[in-house]
Amino acid sequence: MKSYHYLEEYNIKVTNEIMERFSGIIHEIGEEADREGLAKTPERAAKAMLFLTQGYKQDAAAILKSAMFKESYNEMVIVKDIELYSLCEHHILPFFGKAHIAYIPNGHIVGLSKLPRIVDVFARRLQVQERLTEQILDCINDTLKPQGVAVVIEAAHMCMMMRGVQKQNSVTTTSGFRGSFEKEETRNEFLKLISSDLS
Repeated sequence: MKSYHYLEEYNIKVTNEIMERFSGIIHEIGEEADREGLAKTPERAAKAMLFLTQGYKQDAAAILKSAMFKESYNEMVIVKDIELYSLCEHHILPFFGKAHIAYIPNGHIVGLSKLPRIVDVFARRLQVQERLTEQILDCINDTLKPQGVAVVIEAAHMCMMMRGVQKQNSVTTTSGFRGSFEKEETRNEFLKLISSDLS
């Protein structure tokens, strides 16, 4: 029987440098970085940080362009409930939730899987939710050049839940609209559709 083998590739030099810093942090807070339970933690933490910030090395516009197709369809396209996980740049604590994206084609459509992909590209950076919303919105608008694009993000922030005000049930919502979605009627249709259960 073959054993399960999971492979991730990392820049060894960068990984080792981050490992040393995590080891120092563990020591400075009063722990023993070389005890059994923590011996491999600096390496795991370094690789986790590199994975969670890999968006800096990815090109969201190129991802969209790789799957753009000429098509005459000109009605609203919505991909909703896209899971997202990011790191707050103020405390380097996670925030997580879902994104809803819509666009109205203007001669081209894009492969549906590419919209969640670009959410990941921008989410896997040190972020604030407001900027994340704008980056997704602008990337779709500038690359696909649709008649309109809309993005809504709903997220819970661990920096509010674990520390500071410690509000466990708060959710932050941000939104952005371009083109056709700046019209109240179109925007309201989108908001109604993302809040409804069509099943």
